[in-house]
Amino acid sequence: MTAARLGLAHRAWRALPAGPRRLALAKVTSLLAPRPDRLPPPATGGLAVAGEIGRASGLGESARLMIAALQGMGVPTVPLDLGDAVSGTRDIVVPPPGVPLVLHANSPMLPLTLLRAPRALVKHRRVIGYWAWELPTMPPAWRAGLPFVHEIWVLSQFTADAVATLNPRVPLRVVPPPVALAPPRPSGLTRADFGLPAHAVITLVSFSLASSFARKNPLAAIAAHRAAFGDRPDRVLLLKVGHADGHTADLARLREAAGGLANIRFETRMFDDADRHALTACADIVLSLHRSEGLGLVPAEAMLLGIPVVATGWSATTEFMDDRSARLVAYRLVPAVDPRGVFEAPGAVWAEADVDNAASHLRDLADDPALRRSLGAAGRVMATARLGDAGLRAAVAALDLS
Repeated sequence: MTAARLGLAHRAWRALPAGPRRLALAKVTSLLAPRPDRLPPPATGGLAVAGEIGRASGLGESARLMIAALQGMGVPTVPLDLGDAVSGTRDIVVPPPGVPLVLHANSPMLPLTLLRAPRALVKHRRVIGYWAWELPTMPPAWRAGLPFVHEIWVLSQFTADAVATLNPRVPLRVVPPPVALAPPRPSGLTRADFGLPAHAVITLVSFSLASSFARKNPLAAIAAHRAAFGDRPDRVLLLKVGHADGHTADLARLREAAGGLANIRFETRMFDDADRHALTACADIVLSLHRSEGLGLVPAEAMLLGIPVVATGWSATTEFMDDRSARLVAYRLVPAVDPRGVFEAPGAVWAEADVDNAASHLRDLADDPALRRSLGAAGRVMATARLGDAGLRAAVAALDLS
């Protein structure tokens, strides 16, 4: 096929709606990808953890956290960086037979991930899928990965309940990322280094435009800040926007919503983890008016830093926060409609946060430093208790590694 025809075919493929396109890709790759043994051998020799380990993504971070926790637990661990599902890599060493494999790759992309990896990777071992999802039901494309796993681990009970709607017929276990075992360690950067005012109350909203703009719901955060503080110069909203270069239209929408107010600022630079945590530590409040979360890493990290959190009171974030450890925002459930077509599933709903209620929480915290300190301290205790390694230890014990 000529380059021109390939280009035309690619454009035609991209023109298809996102949902049917993903479903078609999942079905085709599931026919071609290597399948594991029907019955896995006994587990032995530690644990292999595979995924996009070197990539700045949620699944990449979950893989890195798991590797660090397993090593801290004394479990022999084999990290396998497979790259992302599209580029992939074959330059990895296949672990010995019997070593279980935990694949941090979501179900629709799991067959494609295996096509990019050595075919021997899934043979003669137990294969575990580690999945993340942010809606209470699953789209059809998520069935694609089921034939390639012997069991499924997920980040939260919220996600487990969603996966259960697929009737997977394999063991399903909640294994939260052990965030508290490797709590955020900020670098030495200060407000001055980030160009932030020394004495203002700063509310941080941190998210990536590579994720769903609609799901993260930053427009509601801007509306809540404006309702709470207007243009007060001593009340600053800082929007840390990741991957802005690839989503200029979304960034333009945010700037338009900000209306040119001087007390709404944007930070679009990409930082390493230490500097990113330093930016969070510069905030007085962290705000997340998400419509749905499968975990909620930003609020979790803020709580571990002792920063008070204001968050939508729905989905997986409520598994590590309550009304004593965070300010939970009222909401109503509405049909989940994602213009990008990523976060949609039959009958799925998500939360529409009450902007006025969020504004009230922001005012209370901004006006009361003692309340911020006490809520931040309670949040740290809660997140430390809920996001440790208990789930991972139980999962490893169930494997009965010899």
